[in-house]
Formats: sequence, structure tokens, C-alpha cells
Amino acid sequence: MDKRKRIILHVDMDHFFTAIEERENPRYKGKPIIVGANPRQGRGRGVVSTCNYEARKFGVKSGMPISKAWKLCPHAIYLPVNRGLYMNVSERIMKILRKYADKFERWGLDEAFLDVSFKAKGFDEAKEVAKKIKKEIFEKERLTCSIGIGPNKLVAKIASDHEKPNGLTVVKEGEVRSFLNPLPVRRLPWVGEKTEARLKEMGIETVKDLAEANPIDLKEKFGVLGIQLYLMANGIDRSEVEEKKEIKSMGKDITFEEDTLNPKLIKETLSKLSEEIHKRLVKRNLYFKTITVKVRYDNFETHTHSKTLLSFTNKLQDLKDNVYLLTKKFLEKKRKIRLLGVRVSRFISSEKQKKLI
Repeated sequence: MDKRKRIILHVDMDHFFTAIEERENPRYKGKPIIVGANPRQGRGRGVVSTCNYEARKFGVKSGMPISKAWKLCPHAIYLPVNRGLYMNVSERIMKILRKYADKFERWGLDEAFLDVSFKAKGFDEAKEVAKKIKKEIFEKERLTCSIGIGPNKLVAKIASDHEKPNGLTVVKEGEVRSFLNPLPVRRLPWVGEKTEARLKEMGIETVKDLAEANPIDLKEKFGVLGIQLYLMANGIDRSEVEEKKEIKSMGKDITFEEDTLNPKLIKETLSKLSEEIHKRLVKRNLYFKTITVKVRYDNFETHTHSKTLLSFTNKLQDLKDNVYLLTKKFLEKKRKIRLLGVRVSRFISSEKQKKLI
């Protein structure tokens, strides 16, 4: 058995959507660009998909309501999401990355993990591989990326964000703790604002604080996530780099032009969402078992509710009936709704389903 140490690269394209827009339209260069919903002079609905570094200087960030982005940066160039263009560029970049990896794992359109444990004899050689990747992507696509190199996926991912944009950060096995310790806990995956606030209540602000915390206390406070937080803070991640070809979930959201309590409009919207998802399911020959609805109220408070069916199905009426049922408790609160979303998951192909009947 080969005991060669793992060397993992995480490649993260720099402000991917807006970088492509700048490439396609050189006159945008140096100006704040925001890709997402139409701001409608500050009254727009929806959120920011991504923004470039010039826009981030004004406090704009991904996921922010487009109306807030307008208030922070009304002079920005606002563009719709050109998903077809972004997907085509992504496919070409992923093709480049795959040839450098022993094992490859794509994350969305603009990120990927590469296991180069056998292609590179050590971290110094892995750094040269990273330089070749950056050079080839820039020469072929005129786009930059940031790459993190580490002994596991966790460290590599955090490292790729360390010197953005166009960065290259190497964290060798013996350097993991010294690299992670001074970072704020928010730099760890899965640590959002709420988790960060709860950790601060425990006197935990840095990764070092978290690494030295009592794991039993963390488990009592956060459940299973508490143990995961402790392991991450100590740089422990044994997950493999592996291609995930199967679809994990399928969904769609709709943001209303105006917040609404209209039951007819809500039901019609849920029906439309269900029908669109069903078409995609039929096209891919997929049966589903779990349904999730998402409701965002007018104050941006967001809730989800899920149900796992007793058996797999691909019937539109099954989807609609359960979506209405899951949404019912949210409507009872008599609060205006800003966004509705429907998602299905836990799939099996129709070919496999036939064998089970």
C-alpha cells in the first residue's frame, strides 16, 4: 500500500461571473460590476449573484438584496446572469484542470479540488503544477484563479481564499496549525453569522480558540456540527477528492415583484415551480423522495420545511400536493411573503426504479 502523503489543490476562479463580463466588455474594467437581479432604481427584487472587487469596496457582497446593493453602490454596472456563457467558460476551465489531477472533484461552476498526490512528489512540485494551471487558464481564457495547496481539502480550500485575487498559497502538513490558528472562525466552512455569534458567546473568536475548546461543550452547544467544528479547527479532514456525477438536488426559487399574502398568487406560483421542476425530472428520468419548500418573508427571515415520502415518485400531482401541504403552515402566519422556493432530492433513476417495482 502506497503511504505517500496527500497533496490537494483547491482552484477557485476570481469573481468568476464578473471577470467573464469584464473580459467580454473591456470598457467595464476598473468599474464596480454587480451581476444579479435588476435593481430598478433601488426598488428591485432578488439578490446579488456575484460582484467584482471594485463593488466589494463599497460593501456589496454575494447574496445581498439587490436593493441594498443599489443603496451602497448606485453607480455600479448592473448586469443580468448570463448563465449560458458562464457554463461554457466553466466547462473549458474544468477540462484544463482535469488533466492535471490524479483525482478530480468539481464544485459548482468556478471551483474544483485536485488530488495531485501521485503527479507531484512533494509540495514544492505541487506549487509548480499550480503555476502551470494558472498560466494555462490565463492564456486560454484570460481569467485569473486563486489556488490553495494543502494536505487535505479543508486546508486547501481555506488557503485558496488567503491571497485573493490571483493568489497561490501553500500550507505544508507541518504548517497547518500555525496557518489556521490566527484566522477568525468565520473563515471555516459552515461558520456563518449565527454560528459565529454563538461561538463568540463561548469566548471563541479565532480558530486557535476553537481548536483548544472542549469538544464535549461544542457538541452540547451545536450537536454533530460541534464535533465537525472542532475537527476543522484542528485541520482534520479525511474526505476524499471524488467526482460527484449524480445530482444531489433540483430546485427553483421565485422572488415576487411585491411582497404578497394573496393565496391565489402563492398557489399559482407553487404550481409553476412544481411544473418546472417536474419537466427537469422527466427529462433526466429521475424519481424523487424528499421535497423541501423555502419561504422568505418581507423582512428576509427565511424558513424551510421538508418531507420525505414513503416511496420514490415522479408524479407531478404528488409533488404539487406535498408542496402545498408543506407551505400551509407558513401561510397560517399571515405574514407577507417575498420569495418561494421548491426543491426535490434523494433521487433514483427510472431504470433502477423499474427494477424495484
